[in-house]
Amino acid sequence: MQTETLIYIILAGIIALGLALFQYFNKKKGLSKLYMLFSFLRFLSVFAILLLIINPSFNQIKISTDKPNLVVAIDNSSSIKHLKQDENVLRFVDNIKSNKEIQQKFNIDYYTFGERLKPSDSITFLDKQTNISEAFNQLKQIYKQTISPTILISDGNQTFGNDYQFSTSGYKQSIYPIILGDTITYTDLKIQQLNVNKYAFLKNKFPVEAILVYNGNNTVSTKFVVKNGNTIVFSKAISFSKNDNSKVVNFTLPANRVGVANFKAILEPLAIEKNTINNSKSFAVDVINEKTKIAIVSDFIHPDLGALKKSIESNEQRSVTILKPKEAVGQILDFNLVILYQPNVKFESVFDELATLNKNKFVVIGTKTDLSFMYKVSENYSHVITGQPENYQAELNISYSPFIIDDINFKSFPPLLSNYGEVKFNTPFQTILNKKVNGISINQPLLATLETNGSREAVLFGENIWQWRSQSYLNDKSFNGFDDFIGKLIQYLASNKQKSRLNLDYESFYNGSSTIVIKAEFFDKNYVFDTRETLNITVTDKISKEKKTYPLILKNNNYQVDLSSLQPSEYSFTVKTKNEKISKSGSFQVLEYNVEQQFLNADVTKLKRLATNSLGSSFFVANSENVFNELLNDNRFVPIQKSSKNIIPLIDWKYLLAIIAVSLGLEWFLRKYNGLI
Repeated sequence: MQTETLIYIILAGIIALGLALFQYFNKKKGLSKLYMLFSFLRFLSVFAILLLIINPSFNQIKISTDKPNLVVAIDNSSSIKHLKQDENVLRFVDNIKSNKEIQQKFNIDYYTFGERLKPSDSITFLDKQTNISEAFNQLKQIYKQTISPTILISDGNQTFGNDYQFSTSGYKQSIYPIILGDTITYTDLKIQQLNVNKYAFLKNKFPVEAILVYNGNNTVSTKFVVKNGNTIVFSKAISFSKNDNSKVVNFTLPANRVGVANFKAILEPLAIEKNTINNSKSFAVDVINEKTKIAIVSDFIHPDLGALKKSIESNEQRSVTILKPKEAVGQILDFNLVILYQPNVKFESVFDELATLNKNKFVVIGTKTDLSFMYKVSENYSHVITGQPENYQAELNISYSPFIIDDINFKSFPPLLSNYGEVKFNTPFQTILNKKVNGISINQPLLATLETNGSREAVLFGENIWQWRSQSYLNDKSFNGFDDFIGKLIQYLASNKQKSRLNLDYESFYNGSSTIVIKAEFFDKNYVFDTRETLNITVTDKISKEKKTYPLILKNNNYQVDLSSLQPSEYSFTVKTKNEKISKSGSFQVLEYNVEQQFLNADVTKLKRLATNSLGSSFFVANSENVFNELLNDNRFVPIQKSSKNIIPLIDWKYLLAIIAVSLGLEWFLRKYNGLI
């Protein structure tokens, strides 16, 4: 408190005392006991009021203790149960919960992980995949500002994702792996990996690459066999030794029939093998009759051309040829779809031939497009010519009806460079992406499709779409999201099927460890996405004839059902609407393969290296109790005592108002009672 304020308080006390004595002091009788009480009450009231006027401030110091966090990350994948470590995990977690010293020193947070990280509410060991790297990426965001040593309970066997022993370098916490499993080396043969294209073409041969691995000390011989049903289509004798412990087998198989062709690769097991599950692996190829051919016609080189080519050809069913306008003339009939990149007057013959053949097309309009020429050759739309460029961001139209579009985080994509001015359509069209300027939608199409005279056309009003593909990779560490988006657009443009009110999105086959999601869109009679309908799917196992019905859940701009619980088999399904009585059927296969059952041991080397790199320690589950002593005795993990200083003005002290009210009220009551009022 400042000296000046203290002087004001002393003066307030003197003034309050003077006023009290002035009113109640009697020169003849002095102060009686009653008047002394009146004087005290008056002094108290006046002094309190003067204090409110002065309003001094006081320092309040609060002391709090922050305990460090202890993160417990539990591997919830099925490999834990396969290695018979599930009971050890549950027992260790119970030991953490019952350890009073650990509970007293740390704030403990429990998580489980498989494909993704989740707050721990139950431990089931049912996850079909393990991504330890992604679990640490998410924990990094949660605990980046705190001291949070982490106990990792896992066998260290990761089935997908980045290598966690290196990707955890950004996680600034000490990691204490509890290693599940043993270090005993068993003799084992396994099919490490099968590399095969998803699609093949009828009457062709498709390549297959098999990577075979041996773990043992002796020289052994076996046979590698590939079967199609009960027919052996390929076989080869293989020998391994301690030093020559891996083989790469390359061969081709014929594609003789349209549809999904199922195969099973078998590396005949040894008599002493403990795990024979990893000796066989199923795979499939979707055999198609012909390849979709797409031409990209451009008068100049641009990064968009390469991005579109790579994106389209990510699907083996499609091939892309880049042509100059003069080269394209006379070849249009050879292609299922033509992409016209920033047309100018050199494209006149190309447009004439497209019109004559009534072919589908995809037009990209950018800053180098001759808008006057486009006004001349296009009857469906026109662009106001201003000569000024503008950057436009994308906004997904969730009501788009011709096919299912997933939101691939378009709002994070950089803007496309386009021409400033309004676009006017002369025929009905549907917008996939709207234009946004500075975060505000301007109700103008950035990407639109239209159907006229039996042909389809898409128009993109912007260039530099290559930046979108790059941003998609930065967002998801994969090009798949952007490539799937372009792929659906190409699939729509390359066919002339009638528009359907019920559209389905699914694969012809799924690997046993992958997520099986079937998506559907339903539209009303005006082809507006209908969120009021109820959709159900009936799935029939073609072998056992067992039927199951599931509801489809409305999610974002489509209906979805997760069928990942289905066992490997062949299935047919029918999606039906409840009110409109519209249905659509299909079929798919689930291949027999469980990646979590391919392991015999814990990956001790990686887990120990992870502990060393993070300044932690590793422990086998048999001596896991030792981790408690290390955590309790480590001086890095001590509670932090914090003090906070708050300046509180007296006017915020509500009791002072109560004192004023009580003293004035009591004084008035006593004076009234004694007949002095």
